[in-house]
Amino acid sequence: MNTDITASVKPEYPVVDRNPAFTKVVGNFSALDYVRLTTISAVSVTVGYLSGIKPGIRGPSMVTGGLIGVMGGFMYAYQNSAGRLMGFFPNEAEVARFKNRLP
Repeated sequence: MNTDITASVKPEYPVVDRNPAFTKVVGNFSALDYVRLTTISAVSVTVGYLSGIKPGIRGPSMVTGGLIGVMGGFMYAYQNSAGRLMGFFPNEAEVARFKNRLP
């Protein structure tokens, strides 16, 4: 089975890094990525709290919802950041920042 995404989809934008490292992707998080991560986390904490009211387990339910939200928000921000570096999402800021290191 071919797992190389570039075999089926070609980037629409300039490629900054075809295979970025974890630290580079996290270091490339934009303010919007952090806003999305925070929003998803906050909504998940609230939903966890509200879903735990009836059975009387508000605390554990809220913590579980928060953990799920933080992980989901991080994965969403990571996907967007990596997509911009690999050229799958609009990446004008990244191209300007890494213009001397483009392939």
